[in-house]
Amino acid sequence: MRSLEPLAINPGANRTSGPSDLGIVMSGGGARAAYQVGFLRCVARRFPDLRFPYVTGVSAGAINAALLASHHGSFFQAVQELSELWGNLSVQDVYRTDTRSLVMNAVKWLRQLGSGGIGSAKLVRGLVDTEPLRQYLSEVLHCVDGELTGVRYNLDCGRLKALAISTTSYSTGRSVTFIQGRDVQLWERPGRRPRLATISVEHIMASAALPLFFPAVEVEKAWYGDGGIRLIAPLSPAVHLGARRIIAISTRYQPTRAEEDEQAVYGYPPPVQVMGVLLNSIFLDLLDHDAMRLERLNRLIDGVPPEQRGDLSEVRLLTLRPSADLGKLAGTFEADLPRAFRFLTRGLGTQETRTPDFLSLILFDRDYLKALIEMGERDAEARADEIEAFLLVDD
Repeated sequence: MRSLEPLAINPGANRTSGPSDLGIVMSGGGARAAYQVGFLRCVARRFPDLRFPYVTGVSAGAINAALLASHHGSFFQAVQELSELWGNLSVQDVYRTDTRSLVMNAVKWLRQLGSGGIGSAKLVRGLVDTEPLRQYLSEVLHCVDGELTGVRYNLDCGRLKALAISTTSYSTGRSVTFIQGRDVQLWERPGRRPRLATISVEHIMASAALPLFFPAVEVEKAWYGDGGIRLIAPLSPAVHLGARRIIAISTRYQPTRAEEDEQAVYGYPPPVQVMGVLLNSIFLDLLDHDAMRLERLNRLIDGVPPEQRGDLSEVRLLTLRPSADLGKLAGTFEADLPRAFRFLTRGLGTQETRTPDFLSLILFDRDYLKALIEMGERDAEARADEIEAFLLVDD
């Protein structure tokens, strides 16, 4: 098993804390969120004392957002801990993969379907049991009675202005963004609602609860699931909170025109291919669309004289994304899954597609996660000058 290269500060690193209006947006994508850690490692080497006053996360990106916002130490130290979190993560730390647990859940689901819904108290709440992830996060996020107490500490110290975690309410169908911050001005848009909260591990579990695969999570007497399902504007929480310079880390590979025209499957698509297309549209595509809208808005604002702009202001955006297809990469690591779970994934058709995107969301294999981190670090290094210019540009 490979180990990550130790994180070390670059000689001549810039000790600036960065812009006061800097925000970071970390999108979803299940296991793909490990890619974001690689980017953060590159930045931490060069800017060890950098601060992100506005931190937002959705789905698995909420895990990264939570640790950054709650860590008591420097940015460099927070990224060190984040590297350890993902570098040591295994499938067994996320969900139970023993044969008995998987078979029992499958049998209960079939029984539920065959019973016409009778006996709702015994509804199957997810294909897998994610209690291991709850326990793991409670430990690594240093929760006290479930609360991420580090968030309150950083708010009181003035190092953090707001943490926003987006979820989807299964009760109302709305996108709900839970916010813990100082002087927060709430907003509301069709289908989207912000809510002040003391962020806990349950909010993180809810945001990361992949639909049907992971069970929904109860928060404040309502049930919530993955935040990427209904969040049509992933950049909006950071913008509404006050960030005017945003780094957004996507986990979506941008294929070339030729790659887009290639067929991933031949013949009738297996379930895993349909699920992959569906989940990509939920978790990976929306950030790109939102970035395009923001760029158009910036161009419109730029054409308005400053004295006529009112409350409108430009929002600088830097988007980073993988240089390779993470779905294809996941396929090379499927053999490392626990046997019972590998039997399940292959039964869904992962061997029949060239790009098993669904597998890339649930493959919490250590070697795969480390490969994602290393790719993220390489991709960030390739754009290091651009990133440095973005963080140091004068207003």
